[in-house]
Amino acid sequence: MYVDKGYNNPYTGRNVSGEDMKEQCILTASGLKEYVKSLGKLRFMAVCDGFLQKEAIARLEWLKNVVFFSDFAANPDYRSAKSAAELFREKNCDGLIAIGGGSCMDVAKCVKLFAMLDSEKSYLEQPLVNSDIPLIAVPTTAGSGSEATCYAVIYHNGEKQSITQESCIPDAVVFASEALKSLPPYQKRAGLLDAFCHGIESFWSVNSTQESCKYSDTAIRLVLENYRSYLAGDDTAAENMLRAANIAGRAINITQTTAGHAMCYKLTTLYGIAHGHAAALCLYRLMGFTALNTDKCIDPRGREYLEQTLSLIAAAMNCENIDAAAGRLGMLLSELELAAPNARKNDLDILVHSVNPIRLKNNPVLLSEEDIERLYRKIMIWGD
Repeated sequence: MYVDKGYNNPYTGRNVSGEDMKEQCILTASGLKEYVKSLGKLRFMAVCDGFLQKEAIARLEWLKNVVFFSDFAANPDYRSAKSAAELFREKNCDGLIAIGGGSCMDVAKCVKLFAMLDSEKSYLEQPLVNSDIPLIAVPTTAGSGSEATCYAVIYHNGEKQSITQESCIPDAVVFASEALKSLPPYQKRAGLLDAFCHGIESFWSVNSTQESCKYSDTAIRLVLENYRSYLAGDDTAAENMLRAANIAGRAINITQTTAGHAMCYKLTTLYGIAHGHAAALCLYRLMGFTALNTDKCIDPRGREYLEQTLSLIAAAMNCENIDAAAGRLGMLLSELELAAPNARKNDLDILVHSVNPIRLKNNPVLLSEEDIERLYRKIMIWGD
């Protein structure tokens, strides 16, 4: 086991230290036993993706009396989170391990919070309280960075429910490169772009801070320096990609996402493409739009600040300016063979009206409904 003391950051020439972030133990796979032992005698619930449960049981055989929960879908609903919390209490558990992707992390975070609430009432109607239940995250994808954020998303009656509570950030994260080996190639490509998009969007968010910008810069550079080796199966590059996703998650935890994410969600449901794929398609066009429309800046720090930030984004991508950076993202999408899906004429209205205006408030430039429509016309391939 080791506690991560910070990530080397070329943005400032110094490390991003533990003084700048919520303390979170970063563990090697071999360090997990030692960390669990340091917590005392706890009974753990392991929340894991269903297809991983057999492997998880084998890997955690040293941890006695583990309770497993995997009854949740890719977009988990309230019923699943409620059932998991009830099982956690029924089995007298007092620790959590989440093994999987972003949906798994969302369920585990909900268990950590819901277990502290009155089970006789709807958890969604009660104020959340701090929870000291230990939560260990073992991400098996490198992209969402959910293991570093205070956000969880579940669905109730078809409606998205966003849950935010600082104490649901996992206490420890295991970076195990071997956990990424079974990922399908498409999910690897889409995942690394998810982390990349988090870095860009957090960098230019109106909520950005000096700390979040350090994270963003580091995450962007790590993705671009490691993606080819990662996709080729290199273990060191895979661990670096896990770090990139985690650092980008820390950035988003401070700033939240912007227009790229607001515009990408409907693409995933309409066309069945992965989240990171959709986010990158949107961000590619947004980068060019932002470069041309800094006069529409809504960041209170002003247009000059935004233009400086765009220059820093370009530098992180090793590009001369933001236009060249947008071009590099377009080439990256092409290299990764992540094309825009074919859209139908009637989809345009659906897409435009799917955009969450709250996320647009975080965007550095003002976007009108007409702007969003024009962007979607460029993002997608339009047929009859």
